[in-house]
Amino acid sequence: MKNSILTLLAVAALASCNKKDSVSTNSSVDSTDLSSTVPTDTPQTLNDSATVSNTVNDAKALSDQDKTFVDAAAKGGMMEVMMGEFAATNATNASVKSLGQKIAKDHKMANEELKKWAATVNYSLPSSMDAAQQKMHDDLTAKKGADFDKAYVDMMVNDHKKDIAAFKKQSADGTDANLKAFATKTIPTLENHLKESEKVKAAMK
Repeated sequence: MKNSILTLLAVAALASCNKKDSVSTNSSVDSTDLSSTVPTDTPQTLNDSATVSNTVNDAKALSDQDKTFVDAAAKGGMMEVMMGEFAATNATNASVKSLGQKIAKDHKMANEELKKWAATVNYSLPSSMDAAQQKMHDDLTAKKGADFDKAYVDMMVNDHKKDIAAFKKQSADGTDANLKAFATKTIPTLENHLKESEKVKAAMK
């Protein structure tokens, strides 16, 4: 009887050991299988995804309103600077010279701000005026003396009325926050240019 009890205990102990070994082996296999399912390049894949996301954000699509505004502002700004500098040098009326200097200086600063904005969103600004603007420039610079003075001031009055309307539209309807802020901040300068141009025009009559 005593031998039978000892035999049963020995069998039970052996069975317990076999069960532990089996659990340990299965656990080891499961751990190996899990690790083998994780790609070794996972961190690189995540980094690549983050890079693509950042690139998309930097080169974000602009609305048609934004594109129309920024292209017109860039080309118009170039013309204002060129014509202002020409007036500052070639006008015969002192007030027209002064007006040209002020307009050229202010628009040059605005143009630089626009370039900085474009760099942040990887947007290519126009590098030259369009054909209509180039013709206006050529026709104006062909004039001399009082004829040039009058034509330049008339142009500044008309152009700045259009500019103010375009900048106000962008300020209200634009989708790019920084571009809207640029438009809003520039409006008072444009209104000042219009006021000064109208003042010079009135004095020349």
